[in-house]
Amino acid sequence: MTTIFIIGAAGNIGRRLSKTLADKGHAVRALYRKPEQEQTLRQAGAEPVSGNLTELDATTLAAYMKGSDVVVFTAGAGGKGGPEMTNAVDGEGLKTAVAAATQAGVSRFLLVSAFPEAGRGKTISDTFENYMRVKKEADVALAQSELDWVILRPGTLVDDSGTGLIQAGPAIPYGDIPRDDVAATLAEIIEQPDVSRVIIELTAGDVPVRQAVEKIAKR
Repeated sequence: MTTIFIIGAAGNIGRRLSKTLADKGHAVRALYRKPEQEQTLRQAGAEPVSGNLTELDATTLAAYMKGSDVVVFTAGAGGKGGPEMTNAVDGEGLKTAVAAATQAGVSRFLLVSAFPEAGRGKTISDTFENYMRVKKEADVALAQSELDWVILRPGTLVDDSGTGLIQAGPAIPYGDIPRDDVAATLAEIIEQPDVSRVIIELTAGDVPVRQAVEKIAKR
């Protein structure tokens, strides 16, 4: 059994991942901010951990992480609160989490990032431009760390039911991906530790999740 600490566990991907991992028999520790989120996470099979990422320092967060095998960072401001909140959550929050994982001795760290072509062909607002800049800076901060990292860059997230079929690789055409399948892919990466220090782009496709992740592990 693996113990996974999820940052952003109350979000759309985090909730799905919590349930997927718990159903597989893993221990899930789920960081949440709002009191009303606690029961939802318990129902998903996770152990809720109360804390606001933007208010925690690395030492306190490291104490919460202690004893975990993997950290998954799925937190994101989602455009709410403007550039300041994006900077605080997606940017500084990620850096705090990396420092905390290092302090806590949790070497494996998975980050849900953003597909580089997310805004191509669209009119880009200053807010979105800042979001993409912060996401790239977060990727760089993790990739330059000593952790055993994986950066997952899903395409446009949709709420369609997952198919269990994906396309994944270091560089693939842009497309949509159900949140269910993002969670399934994260769970599979956790179960395949040979997937290490790699950036993976992810969209809907025609390859079963396990097979797609195994292919990446063998590279």
